[in-house]
Amino acid sequence: MKNMLVTGGCGFIGANFIHYLLEESDYSGRIINVDKLTYAGNPENLAGVEERFPERYIFFKDDICDKNRMADIFDENEIDAVCHFAAESHVDRSIVSPDDFIQTNIVGTFNLLETTRERIKNIKLFHHISTDEVFGSLGIEGYFTEKTPYHPNSPYSASKAGSDHLVRAYHETYGMPVTISNCSNNYGPYQFPEKLIPLIILNALEGKPLPVYGDGKNIRDWLYVRDHCAAVWEIMKRGKIGETYNIGGNNEMENIKVVEIICDILDETAGMLPAGSRRGLITFVKDRPGHDRRYAIDASKMRDDLGWQPEESFETGIKSTIRWYIDNKKWTDHVISGEYQAWIKKHYT
Repeated sequence: MKNMLVTGGCGFIGANFIHYLLEESDYSGRIINVDKLTYAGNPENLAGVEERFPERYIFFKDDICDKNRMADIFDENEIDAVCHFAAESHVDRSIVSPDDFIQTNIVGTFNLLETTRERIKNIKLFHHISTDEVFGSLGIEGYFTEKTPYHPNSPYSASKAGSDHLVRAYHETYGMPVTISNCSNNYGPYQFPEKLIPLIILNALEGKPLPVYGDGKNIRDWLYVRDHCAAVWEIMKRGKIGETYNIGGNNEMENIKVVEIICDILDETAGMLPAGSRRGLITFVKDRPGHDRRYAIDASKMRDDLGWQPEESFETGIKSTIRWYIDNKKWTDHVISGEYQAWIKKHYT
């Protein structure tokens, strides 16, 4: 894998993956990052990377739905591997505007697969990043495995399920060398503050209300983003072609507990608010439509076949995440104010 196309590399997980590949992993090739730079794509997530790795990193502001442009990028950069992160990914937004999710997650993935198929002799691997949300909701017991039937309950998860099926079909029909990973909820540096953990951190720092859906007892498995990146790279290096791998953090927790932990850490590290503990800011709001009750990943295949396990507990990961958001106020201010979008318009239009 000398020339790896990373789609959505300016987003939360994609940017962390690029940092990981260039700064921590044993990957020695080039990274060609393609990102449309929608609201969740922020070049500041990769500030300094191009200067530090001028021979190994290049960025293109392009849309994966533009098949002609993707063909040019593949040919001009001799792409021989793809790691496909690019996706619309927020459930709430998919409920309001599902068309964006169908276009990017299904049509965009189809375009990439077709572009890859036309150059299949040059391609060593197409790795597709997906989510545990494609499996639907669990009861109080059990775990998602690689054999769990798909049962998506939101336009977002349905669009990701559709893209997973396309990737698998291109392997079975055309012999394309693919792997797929389905991960649990990621958290860590560079996450857009519409997501639960950064939203709660930033609101709690400012003494704003902390919105929690329903009764707060929806359960998620939390995966520190650096652990996810390491897992993806292990799959790309040593995973079996045509196989799916579940990546989980072994940190199953109710949403309300996550919020309370963040409040307690900030009360201790940043000091109590004049009104007292930040737990007093918790505000229960109307539940999200079709809100899945519980997700939990069985990641034993990653452990047994590839020797991967998460390094971060939730306790260590959330402390690192909170510290990052405190230490990177300029980044958070730019994201919340939308200043980064003005910068994008200035430099890429």
